[in-house]
Amino acid sequence: MKLPKYVDLRGLLSFQIMHEIKKKQYCGEDLASIIGERKGNKLTPGTIYPTLKKLRENNLVKFNQNGRKKIYCLTKKGVKEYKISKRILNSLFKKISR
Repeated sequence: MKLPKYVDLRGLLSFQIMHEIKKKQYCGEDLASIIGERKGNKLTPGTIYPTLKKLRENNLVKFNQNGRKKIYCLTKKGVKEYKISKRILNSLFKKISR
């Protein structure tokens, strides 16, 4: 499903990344493709990698080097923060849908 142009997912990018790597470990390029498909176009490296860096600096994600690729996964803190964020977002969207 392609989102309308007025729907801006940038504010939710950290959450979307955490959501995807909670299910499976991915490299940045794969994350850009997966998340970009929802938006209707692939995310650029200038969008995805600074967000991954911010998540790493906050100890929410870590990576394992696989050749030249970095494969990202959630840390224990990342899993905890993801669950909190998910609860908050679910609550917010329930209120909006009323």
